[in-house]
Amino acid sequence: MQILPKTMKDNQLSLPGLDQGRITPKAVWEGFDPSRLTQARHLAGMTKKDIAAGIGVSPAAVGQYETGSTRPRPDLIPRLAEVLDVPITFFLAGRPHGKLDSSMAHFRTLRSTSGVQRNKALGFTEQVWELTYALEKRVQLPSVDLPGFSGGEVHPGIELSRDPVEAAIQLRKYWDLGEGPVRHLVRQMESRGIVVVTPGPDESAAKTDAFSSGGLPRPIAILTPNRSDNVYRHRFSAAHELGHLVLHAVATGEIQQEREANMFAAEFLTPRTSLQPLLSPRIDFAQLVALQKTWGVSVNSLIYRYRDFGLVSDATISRAYQRLSSLEHLPGFLPDPASSYPGEQPTMLHKAFELAEKHVGLTITRLASELAWKPNRVRQLLGIDDTRPVLRIV
Repeated sequence: MQILPKTMKDNQLSLPGLDQGRITPKAVWEGFDPSRLTQARHLAGMTKKDIAAGIGVSPAAVGQYETGSTRPRPDLIPRLAEVLDVPITFFLAGRPHGKLDSSMAHFRTLRSTSGVQRNKALGFTEQVWELTYALEKRVQLPSVDLPGFSGGEVHPGIELSRDPVEAAIQLRKYWDLGEGPVRHLVRQMESRGIVVVTPGPDESAAKTDAFSSGGLPRPIAILTPNRSDNVYRHRFSAAHELGHLVLHAVATGEIQQEREANMFAAEFLTPRTSLQPLLSPRIDFAQLVALQKTWGVSVNSLIYRYRDFGLVSDATISRAYQRLSSLEHLPGFLPDPASSYPGEQPTMLHKAFELAEKHVGLTITRLASELAWKPNRVRQLLGIDDTRPVLRIV
């Protein structure tokens, strides 16, 4: 990452931030953006009825605010902000807004994910892009280097196969990863311009399984904490989302897309030509534990590769899984958390902020003002702990 040239940097930083303390409800009313109300509602996981009850209007009125047919009265805007836990400036038009819908994001568990959860996740992803955009005005992030990516920088003439296995082989070759284990997968993705974020456990998006979106100017992969207790599942989730970004321009929600992403991930992490010669004719758990450490994939995944390669019968696979279930609580089979592996933790956005902080004096407060967020929200998305002491009234 690099700081932008001085001329560009000066132009970008001369734009005034939003003075959240001086903008009045009347000014917000005049510049009210209906889509920001919808975004804030989705982020809060609230219905129109919930908001209506909180500000003393009808659900139909909230619907009219969101469609833009009417605007909330100036005196209602501070109440809206309080109910939705945002500054009043959040509702102002004019800021970059990465709008997503469900066709632009791949959810691992679409059928078991409620509409409210999906909307929360989409709102979270929109904010990740807005934060990325704000940082990219100051810091030159890695260029998007993903063949066929349609949301941002596309490499002409480079197109991967639609077959998931072949696409995985081609991407490994294009990224010059060789034929061995993929080291530091999350860092590899970030170095190719893919924004990777792991929400905190209290973040609303954390309640949804891993998901991704290629519908914005940068591809984004959200790796949720429910798989980060096991670095091997965490890595497979990252490769799965990479598969979606490579293979699926539009999210249909069909199970076939999930299967294809799994096939891509398995081949990307454990190429057949490299792994198959290493597997013994019979499933050997001691060998699989060693291969797990070397290749960064779970024993469960390695057993599945036996099936992919047709090396043993389905009955043998079934018995292997039963045996694995009885071993999972023993040393060697216990999961390692992803937090123990720095190369599997996203750092691009955090490092970009630190670089901008050091070289152009960017602060959390300034960034929050520009985004019209509360400062704590910026810290949350950057993964920066709030070190201020907590006042407790007893």
